[in-house]
Amino acid sequence: MSRAAPRRSLRRRAAHGLGFTTWLLVVLAAAAALVAALLGYVDDRLADVGAVATGTAYAWGLAARTGGRPVVFSLLALVLGGAVVALDQNALRSGAAVVTAVLTAVFAVMVTVPAVRYVGAVRETLVALMVSVVGSMATLAWSPEVDLHRFEYTVLGLSLVASFVTVYRLGAGFHGLGSRGVVTVLAGSVVLALTVWYAELLQRYGTHDLVATIDDAVRWSHHHLGAFPRPIVALLGVPALTWGTHMRARRRQGWWICAFGVGLSAPVAYALVDPGRSVQEVSLAAAYGVVIGLLIGFVLIRLDLRLTSARGRRGRRQARLEEAAAVRPEPGRTHALW
Repeated sequence: MSRAAPRRSLRRRAAHGLGFTTWLLVVLAAAAALVAALLGYVDDRLADVGAVATGTAYAWGLAARTGGRPVVFSLLALVLGGAVVALDQNALRSGAAVVTAVLTAVFAVMVTVPAVRYVGAVRETLVALMVSVVGSMATLAWSPEVDLHRFEYTVLGLSLVASFVTVYRLGAGFHGLGSRGVVTVLAGSVVLALTVWYAELLQRYGTHDLVATIDDAVRWSHHHLGAFPRPIVALLGVPALTWGTHMRARRRQGWWICAFGVGLSAPVAYALVDPGRSVQEVSLAAAYGVVIGLLIGFVLIRLDLRLTSARGRRGRRQARLEEAAAVRPEPGRTHALW
């Protein structure tokens, strides 16, 4: 019995490693096909293959990460994707684009792991960004014909709902929020509303001078910097992922903050669908938003540590002790969260 158990454990680890390697190769191959299609080196048929492969791999990853049935959901994604390609109808392609974007947005958040230090939080934000970029190319590969604003609101809304439902399961209910979590979720909701509806709010309630000043700033940024960062990415999505992954190493409320990370992954996932924006503009806007968001996330982390940690004259020593105590357990990136 004592010898059989280590052998079974070794076999499970080997099977897990082989499965992850296969999954990663599929994602890399799909990404290569999507990049080639985006640059015009291959025809739309290879782009369809890349989109189906990405959706299948992401369905597997999200199901495995959330304790579901990866084989069932990945096969379902493969069959449905193949049916969409075979039937080749605009309505089906648009629906597949919505599903791909939502799947990408939620998976990008769920694939993150806790970060003890700020550098680790930056790493997790970049991991979510990379997952979102591949999903963005897959969404574009479906060639959806949609009303742009309706498409964006649908993807963002469904992503938020799916993210919070998943986090609800992770926290085993609302009791995992705590008073700090409630305040954080309310604050995140306010920021979300302001960033989503800021243009309409400015038109209705902003003064003429304020609107003109903001318009001038946007035009200057486009002219001199090549793009203007999306407010929801810079003010909500990236700070939420940065601060949330950092908090997850210490308190379970960090997951509720990470749920707002779809403010990064969803806009990136549907960014390329906009025909009025070039790939360069989309890339620059995402990069500027990430940089601004990481700075805001750094400030939030420092404030959180100052308010929750006992800082004395020996600041560096206290920081090392605080990092050593941040050992809240959580499964690894390639394992189920529950």
